Amino acid sequence: MINPFKNKKGLGRGLSSLIGDSNLKSSNNKISISSIVPNKNQPRKLFEKESLNELSNSIKERGIIQPLIVRKSENQEDKFELIAGERRWQAAQSAGIHEVPVVIIEADNLKSLELAIIENVQRKDLNPIEEAESYKNLIQNFGYDHDSVSKFIGKSRSHISNSLRLLSLPEKVMDMIRINVITHGHAKILVGLDNALLLAEKIIKKKLSVRQAENLVRVLKQGSKKFDKSKDSNTIATENDLSDRIGMRVVLRNKKNNSGTLSFEYKDIDQLDRLIKIIKNNY
Repeated sequence: MINPFKNKKGLGRGLSSLIGDSNLKSSNNKISISSIVPNKNQPRKLFEKESLNELSNSIKERGIIQPLIVRKSENQEDKFELIAGERRWQAAQSAGIHEVPVVIIEADNLKSLELAIIENVQRKDLNPIEEAESYKNLIQNFGYDHDSVSKFIGKSRSHISNSLRLLSLPEKVMDMIRINVITHGHAKILVGLDNALLLAEKIIKKKLSVRQAENLVRVLKQGSKKFDKSKDSNTIATENDLSDRIGMRVVLRNKKNNSGTLSFEYKDIDQLDRLIKIIKNNY
């Protein structure tokens, strides 16, 4: 597989610079808007109607300033698949524009997806779930891992891993994030909780801030520990001592025959990496 990072540094650079460095042949043209078909790997799924209307009005007045990026369609003759610029394409259709400026490039499916992700993440157009699904697409379908996505996007490995963890939330909670009734900050608190949907609904109903939501989750967790009557004072003291030392929640379950489990709850990949390093260095 061709190294996707050659001559690239991800988000620190503009989309046009990435195209220029990628050794892709390109040409500038004006083509019929009806000859363009959507990108099957478009990371962005939701487009705000009001924002599209504003862009449409602007295009009526000034035209399209930044060209769309397209490639020849693999399946439809005389058609071009959109790589970057879907908002402009949709707004131009609403504005009644018949021809649009484009940059036609030669790109395979991976390159098409990479450029589409870069444009959307650079412009901060993706909601947190769309961003996570983009990273998942790179990992599952194009052989990336967390480290290579991190290098390509220009964000930390922990950001990529935490982003992907959002996809473990219940579908209804992810829908709340998609339409921005739950913020990214709230979403991170809900990951890994059995009652995530119930808490999300409470956050919305009570209009809780992120800090208030964190306090609510903390109270609920402390309450569940208090009602665990099977634990003696020594077990609870050991849990609290370990939690204070390593900065993670520790759960110790000791059976009558003195076998049992010791579990650590980590908040992000950096905490997990630190825990693994401590264990490897000492055993």
